[in-house]
Amino acid sequence: MCGRFAVTTDPALLAEKIKAIDESTAADAPSPTNSGPNYNVAPTTTVATVVKRHGEPDDDATRRVRLMRWGLVPPWAKTADDGAPDTSGPLLINARSDKVTTSPAFRSSAKAKRCLVPMDGWYEWKGAKGSKTPYFMYAGDGEPLFMAGLWTTWRPKGAPKDSKPLLSCTIITTDAAGPLADIHDRMPLSISAADWDRWLDPDAPIDEGLLRGHGDLDRVQIREVSTLVNSVRNNGPELIEPAEAHPGRDAEQAELF
Repeated sequence: MCGRFAVTTDPALLAEKIKAIDESTAADAPSPTNSGPNYNVAPTTTVATVVKRHGEPDDDATRRVRLMRWGLVPPWAKTADDGAPDTSGPLLINARSDKVTTSPAFRSSAKAKRCLVPMDGWYEWKGAKGSKTPYFMYAGDGEPLFMAGLWTTWRPKGAPKDSKPLLSCTIITTDAAGPLADIHDRMPLSISAADWDRWLDPDAPIDEGLLRGHGDLDRVQIREVSTLVNSVRNNGPELIEPAEAHPGRDAEQAELF
């Protein structure tokens, strides 16, 4: 599972780093939920993603950084009274790697709308309900991790086809491996840099070998962090610091969402 994560890289700097076109500041781009580093990204937050798309039908597909809502809204989702998508059902923040090609919610996106979700790391909780310990899984080399994802577009019922769509995404998860399995039985599926273009290619079928892999597992390290992360109201670098760096502050914890 991946229900909370941290990301501190500015989308424009990310685009420059990975040689992508920055579409995060385009006139029709959604407004970011948090314009700076976000150490406590929660579902429905607007996040930076990486896609590969054609500018023109005959052009080569190029990498692009786009902002999307975390929590996939299928194109067939109903329209609520206020014109927004009806999200009364489960939030599709994660998609199981073994079901993305067969699940009605994900199989269309799996064909040609695959993305990467960059992050510094993600959080998981271990223990019995009411006394769970939070851990932060991150790249030991200090570079971002890029998680496999799917994306799609949604428009209100009756909206013109050329109207601005809602872009949304989900993060693919797989069976946890190595020491991570001691924390949680699921983990986000990371994609190594050498496989980014193969994963993103909109003109090629999904590479199911990547769905069965563990990408950058060898880069991932684990540390216990403060229960300050339990509340989505808390947001700052202290959330990813070792738990012993903030003795006594656990009294400020709130119920896990």
